[in-house]
Amino acid sequence: MVKITKEVVEKLIKDQFPKWAYLDIKPVEKSGHDNRTFHLGDEMTIRLPSGEDYVAQIEKEIQWLPKLKPFITLQISSPIAKGKPNSEYPFPWSINKYIEGETATYDKIHDLNKFAVDLGLFLKELHKIDTTDGPIAGKHNFYRGGDLKIYNSETEVALENLKDILPIEELHYIWIQAISSKWENENVWIHGDIAPGNLLVKNGALCGVIDFGIMAVGDPSCDYAMAWTFFDKNIRKAFFNTLECDENTINRARGWALWKALITYFDKNIEVANNARFTIQSIIEELNIK
Repeated sequence: MVKITKEVVEKLIKDQFPKWAYLDIKPVEKSGHDNRTFHLGDEMTIRLPSGEDYVAQIEKEIQWLPKLKPFITLQISSPIAKGKPNSEYPFPWSINKYIEGETATYDKIHDLNKFAVDLGLFLKELHKIDTTDGPIAGKHNFYRGGDLKIYNSETEVALENLKDILPIEELHYIWIQAISSKWENENVWIHGDIAPGNLLVKNGALCGVIDFGIMAVGDPSCDYAMAWTFFDKNIRKAFFNTLECDENTINRARGWALWKALITYFDKNIEVANNARFTIQSIIEELNIK
């Protein structure tokens, strides 16, 4: 990981975009793992990859988000300018329009059912956009939208490691069910990381979606994992009713949620580990696993 400090960012702005050098620069309250984000004044943000593996995310957002934006009702990330590497920071980076809103948390959302429906409607809009020449899911986006089987070995190891804690036989069956089907329709645009940290709320309702770095075209099931990582069974039903999903797609979506929860069950980040436990409990309760 590259060390990205406020001083490094200030120099990048001063040297490459001097017209904005007078603006205050400060880290956002919650920055992601793949990229570090800073406020640039009140109307812009700066997005910098934390490592070489994440550079493609900046390039994709700059190329594709302007083409997606006209077809999306909610506000989405909007690149304004592209920065270059310098002696202290080795990767391309971007400046984006700031979207007013707060990270989605239960206490910030007034009506969780409406939130789930609105999220489903956003995803349906995304899926309808023409995918011509779009980046096919693969290594560049950690296979989000690709074949879930790519993570079979990792999942099998995680299941073995958790055999004394969880109902592994039942969870293994769910995993096999998830990887036993494939998306048989035309590829659609996927966000790749639909999670509370990338969803913004204002006045209690969903108002924006950010961080499209893992975007690609492929199977949309990976974008539905939030049904188990954040929603309860009733909200989950409203979400999937909005999406009009078939059973195989729901099974793959559950598989994406299960895979991530299994491999992060003992994560050093307490918040991540707690969410892994919440997710697995959601799956267990949904399927009446004893």
